[in-house]
Amino acid sequence: MARHRNVRGYNYDEDFEDDDLYGQSVEDDCCISPSTAAQFIYSRRDKPSAFAERLEGEYGYEDAEEPAKNITSNDQLTGVDQARLYSCLDQMREVLGEAVPEQVMVEAVLNSKFDVQKALDLVLAQENKQNVKTKNEEAVTAGKTTKGKPRDSQSTRIDSKIVPKVTKMTVSGKKQAMGFEVPSVIAEENGHSANAPQKRPSSEDSSVTSGVVELVSKSALPSQTIQIPEEQSTVPTPVKKSSKTRQQIDVKAELEKRQGGKQLLNLVVIGHVDAGKSTLMGHLLYLLGNVNKRTMHKYEQESKKAGKASFAYAWVLDETGEERERGVTMDVGMTKFETKTKVITLMDAPGHKDFIPNMITGAAQADVAILVVDASRGEFEAGFETGGQTREHGLLVRSLGVTQLAVAVNKMDQVNWQQERFQEITSKLGQFLKQAGFKESDVAYIPTSGLGGENLVTSCQSSELTEWYKGKCLLEQIDSFKPPQRSVDKPFRLCVSDVFKDQGSGFCVTGKIEAGYIQTGDRLLAMPPNETCTAKGITLHDEPVDWAAAGDHVSLTLTGMDIIKINVGCIFCGLKEPIKACTRFRARVLIFNIDVPITKGFPVLLHYQTVSEPATIRRLLSILHKSTGEVTKKKPKVLTKGQNALIELQTQRPVSLELYKDFKELGRFMLRYSGSTIAAGVVTEIKE
Repeated sequence: MARHRNVRGYNYDEDFEDDDLYGQSVEDDCCISPSTAAQFIYSRRDKPSAFAERLEGEYGYEDAEEPAKNITSNDQLTGVDQARLYSCLDQMREVLGEAVPEQVMVEAVLNSKFDVQKALDLVLAQENKQNVKTKNEEAVTAGKTTKGKPRDSQSTRIDSKIVPKVTKMTVSGKKQAMGFEVPSVIAEENGHSANAPQKRPSSEDSSVTSGVVELVSKSALPSQTIQIPEEQSTVPTPVKKSSKTRQQIDVKAELEKRQGGKQLLNLVVIGHVDAGKSTLMGHLLYLLGNVNKRTMHKYEQESKKAGKASFAYAWVLDETGEERERGVTMDVGMTKFETKTKVITLMDAPGHKDFIPNMITGAAQADVAILVVDASRGEFEAGFETGGQTREHGLLVRSLGVTQLAVAVNKMDQVNWQQERFQEITSKLGQFLKQAGFKESDVAYIPTSGLGGENLVTSCQSSELTEWYKGKCLLEQIDSFKPPQRSVDKPFRLCVSDVFKDQGSGFCVTGKIEAGYIQTGDRLLAMPPNETCTAKGITLHDEPVDWAAAGDHVSLTLTGMDIIKINVGCIFCGLKEPIKACTRFRARVLIFNIDVPITKGFPVLLHYQTVSEPATIRRLLSILHKSTGEVTKKKPKVLTKGQNALIELQTQRPVSLELYKDFKELGRFMLRYSGSTIAAGVVTEIKE
């Protein structure tokens, strides 16, 4: 700052924005000289137009050159008209404060023939055009309240739509007034209109009687009270929509509008570890333009330094340092891209057997899947044989409700795009997937190269492939998937996949809406904690929205609840139709290939949506026929591989479940034991 400052033109608001350290006023007689007081202190009795004259230059009222005194003392006005004029001015001053020059108000009153309503209309319209901004010097002039005689104002009817509502203000004794502040401009200095609206129901054409402005001397009373009538605001207050209007939203029509006619699809990418899932999808996103060249170049340089040059595309989806260092996906990476007819939410699931629980979380939220297999010699066999994740992942996604599958036979460039190798893989996989429950018409096989980017977005130009393959590329196959029917009409259900503290009040939860829809301001119930909260905000694909529906992966900002009570796996539902929480339920299960037979009291790990909960098989009720579902044996002692059975499970803590017949998405679960999946099941009865 310069040593010699331009003090007169300096804006002190910038220095004292947070705490006005020097704002306390002191005694009148020891603070300023009489000449300064005459220049700056406003007195309506002595100088009725001084304030208006000073504001002319600041507010741009260039027409108001003559003082108001000349007009008010005009011979054309009779004594009665002058009294009416003063009465109108008083009422307007109560509404507008000192922000508008008296000359402007006098002209408005005369032009409107002493009609306060029309005069206020004129002044407010003119003020909007001028776009008046309050300056700090205005506050300096009125640091202390002037002494004056009380003036009575006549009562008048003022239409509720025109006159703003002003709060009742009390300015107390000597020490109360802060320096550089006037009651009429405090609200404007804080960035709001001086006519601050208050929440008060009012009917149209309400009759409001104006109060009496009482300005009493400091020596007479310890406090000065300015009573200002509460009247209806011209600015409409934002009103929250009632629950009745919320129910009238046509979600299906709104969904089509929001997506521009494109349908939503949740896609999970699965397969054995090191099959090239992250590289394949990272390269696809790069070719679609979702990753810019600058970012991709940075990944290439960083991966070379780390000695993993071929992992550059995988780093698009593997964002954490540990994933990049180890070279394996550990958590479900999520992103969004668009095709010609669909909006795709992509989930890149981990392939390593240690992270199968994370893979189940991703697969439980998916509608369709891409199974990536490694075409190179030995690698496909390792993933497909016992102990490989290709089989387990295929079984898992089918058990979790995925019916459409695209098999990306990756790394075909390493076997020179051989047709024999491609057919060998498809025949082995086709037989297994048919046993797992996939229809042949719902499974497609596509030869690809994730690192080379061939046959991903456009058909491969390599002559070695075009000789024998005439089918779709990977993007065309994704675009041809049929989207499932959304449960928009069912009660709201959202399963929490992540909880985190956000900036500001409240906290955030993320997850997929399994059924129903939600709007901002809705009251929600969290189960099993049985706590209520309010949805303060909704974020879809990093963009704030007013509502979201079934199938959307959203982030909700919640208030009115402690973050400690919410865990991953909690389910949010509507207050009217809550989800049931229980520790005991019955289910129909299909036993996979297991080494140890299942008996009563067998400990398992229950995987349900994003929940991972220890459980015990409490009872073996019956063995069922695979196709008909008839009971073939009651109260069996043991269950072996491939059997279909009815069992009763008990969990250590309450879990929120739905019957499979009511909510297919929320009625499926998986059972795991010692690192392998032993059964898949559906909930048939909730006990307690």
